[in-house]
Amino acid sequence: MLKIPQRGAMVRVVCLLAMALVCAMGIVQAVHAHPEDSTAPHHVCSICSTAHVGLSTAITFVPPVLNESILAPLAPESSGIFRSAEVHFIRPPPAA
Repeated sequence: MLKIPQRGAMVRVVCLLAMALVCAMGIVQAVHAHPEDSTAPHHVCSICSTAHVGLSTAITFVPPVLNESILAPLAPESSGIFRSAEVHFIRPPPAA
């Protein structure tokens, strides 16, 4: 059976605070009001502007384009592996 690591209490608190913030901002956007003289066309309210900003829900589909590509020429074969005269081993040889 797979063991699922326990999340820390701090992660849970941060998640709950983030969800509470989203809910609180939704309530604020729904119930906020302005004075009667704020109906001018130049009135700017960042809370009101969120209601008028829409998400782009247009689905775009671009069909794949098939193009021929030129392969790179093969490199000539090397005669052998180049090793310097000084060979440094990273571990000792195994005991026989």
